Amino acid sequence: MGAFLDWAADTLHLYSTHRAALVEYALPIVGDRARAEDVVQEAFLKFSPQQALNSDVQRPLGYLYRIVRNLALDLSRRRAAEERVLRDDRSWWLTPTSIRTPEQDFSHKEHLREIDRMLESSSSLVRDAVNLHRTHGFTLQQIADALGVSVTSAHRAVREGLGLIALQLSQPDD
Repeated sequence: MGAFLDWAADTLHLYSTHRAALVEYALPIVGDRARAEDVVQEAFLKFSPQQALNSDVQRPLGYLYRIVRNLALDLSRRRAAEERVLRDDRSWWLTPTSIRTPEQDFSHKEHLREIDRMLESSSSLVRDAVNLHRTHGFTLQQIADALGVSVTSAHRAVREGLGLIALQLSQPDD
């Protein structure tokens, strides 16, 4: 029992003596003092039982620093992955839009009018299919059911309408 108490006292002394330096070591990796302190505490919890089982570690302080570094890097990678997921998962309505100038707004409305005129001159199947697809978000199956045509015909009508729109938008302004 005496050897265990000596080991526990040595381990605690090592940790308490170098805790502030370990926190400073983890800080630039994790970028936040509270997270750095959490990493150091977790490192001590991992270090203590390992030190008890393997008391022949040549450089216990170096070993403790390595645990802190590995935990800090793991945390940093995990946070970066979570931020990537959140950034990729943002809904379109959360993304700030740039404010259009009156000229851009007029031009946009004019393009929409041209598209409406172009769709009005096309068949009712094409017009309705594009409207259901682009405005209401219907799938091809839903469009086919609503218009009483096959999925292939619905696809052909949507493709034709979107092709006409693309052609209309690609023409230079007069």
